[in-house]
Amino acid sequence: MRRIKGGKVKRIQVTFTEEQWSLIERFKGVMGSEDAEVIRNIILAWLAEKSVITERVKVMLRGEKPEEGSTRPPHQG
Repeated sequence: MRRIKGGKVKRIQVTFTEEQWSLIERFKGVMGSEDAEVIRNIILAWLAEKSVITERVKVMLRGEKPEEGSTRPPHQG
């Protein structure tokens, strides 16, 4: 992983069909100007919509450690 401005960065390669890419390109200028920026913002918007980000923050605010690789809070029991 590379470091940019104090944080670690993970680069990945993804493949889209022409139809998928055509849809994604419609968001250029709205969700970013570069391909990577648009894709990143689409993913972050989806995670926010599904409350994944909110749930992880709630877990961390309760002082619990989020489960590795999990998008759900630890079992309450």
